[in-house]
Amino acid sequence: MKYYFWVIGCAMNYSDAERISAVFDSLGFKKTKNEKEADIVCVIACSVRQHAIDRIFGKVKEWNETKKQRQLLTILSGCVLEKDKTKMKQIFDIVFDINDLHQLPELLTELSSVESSRGFKSGDYLSITPHYTSFFRAYVPISTGCNNFCTYCAVPFTRGREKSRPMDEILSEVNNLISHGCKEITLLGQNVNSYGNDLVKKPDEKYFTQLIKKIDKISGDYRVYFYSNHPKDISEELLRIWPNLKHFPLYLHLPLQSGNNEILRLMNRHYTKEQYLNLVIRIRNKLPDILLTTDIIVGFPGETKEHFLDTLEVVKEAEFEMAFIAQFSSRPGTKAAKMTGTVLQEEKKERDIALNTELTKIVFHKNQKLVGTVLEVLIDEEKKDKIYGRTASYKVVEIIKSPTINIGDFIKVKIESATAWKLFGVKI
Repeated sequence: MKYYFWVIGCAMNYSDAERISAVFDSLGFKKTKNEKEADIVCVIACSVRQHAIDRIFGKVKEWNETKKQRQLLTILSGCVLEKDKTKMKQIFDIVFDINDLHQLPELLTELSSVESSRGFKSGDYLSITPHYTSFFRAYVPISTGCNNFCTYCAVPFTRGREKSRPMDEILSEVNNLISHGCKEITLLGQNVNSYGNDLVKKPDEKYFTQLIKKIDKISGDYRVYFYSNHPKDISEELLRIWPNLKHFPLYLHLPLQSGNNEILRLMNRHYTKEQYLNLVIRIRNKLPDILLTTDIIVGFPGETKEHFLDTLEVVKEAEFEMAFIAQFSSRPGTKAAKMTGTVLQEEKKERDIALNTELTKIVFHKNQKLVGTVLEVLIDEEKKDKIYGRTASYKVVEIIKSPTINIGDFIKVKIESATAWKLFGVKI
């Protein structure tokens, strides 16, 4: 049997798919990139935005038509709110919580002629060794779930409360990846900075900084990133040790969501505009060369034009070099879904455009300063006569294709020109 993944949402969902792959492969299934030839379609869903759920419903008719022609099993997992899950159970053959991944072989056996696998014991799904989709790049979850309960977010309801993986288990997975030539690892968690808060620890002991210091001591040629961070949990200890880390580039994704204090309060973000900007100043004082990216929501209930201008001001002051901008989408079960003050869709689009326009100016200016410099680039993609890679600060670099350049290579590139969203260079 062949299986096909349709992954919607964040990096954690892609990581989930790699662990589900391990279960499928243990049953003798083969992965395919062609949905048309798949016997199993597995959707890793995201209830964070309504649009993502609507896309799934849009595929139902197609799958039902396929089932009239031949056998097709449809499976759903990922981040799914209970209200969405109730509807999904009516259109999918199997709907399971990712925490119950060990039960998937049994569920498949009940619906098909698949022989059950005894290889997966009941317990934490993160302990299952994933089958990675890339030989040079990998996601490593260090925790799952979240305790923050931001009023717009579905994660605490879909993944539960925050639970940290044992440090030894994480280090074992990272060690294994590096020993097999992995060049880029991203540590994942809904809030990586609070890693270990649920583990037994001494007062003021920071498990997250302990973890990254231990990872940094592993020998090899590799980079490590961590995502996602929460401004309220960035520790002074992290800023103190970071300059001495060899394998952790100066890149930080620091979600803002809004630059207005009233909206931040309604979002339950636990910081103010002033506190956020003070944090940015402290970060840049300790790490002058750091590149900051962020998340922003426009059109949150009650957000006025004046509120939005506060967000625009923070973008200018913080000088972000990338922002993932989301137009607010109400999700059933969250507190924000019950809030009044709906913002018109057209207004959300205008605010989205305004932020992107400002970001383009900031990034273009910064990228021009890179022209003439030499940067280390990790090659990750090729298209026709061009090859692409990422700098340590995750900027895209385009290079002329060459037989001496391979996917997964670290190479030195001299930057010859730049736009806002791409650098152009030559291998040296």
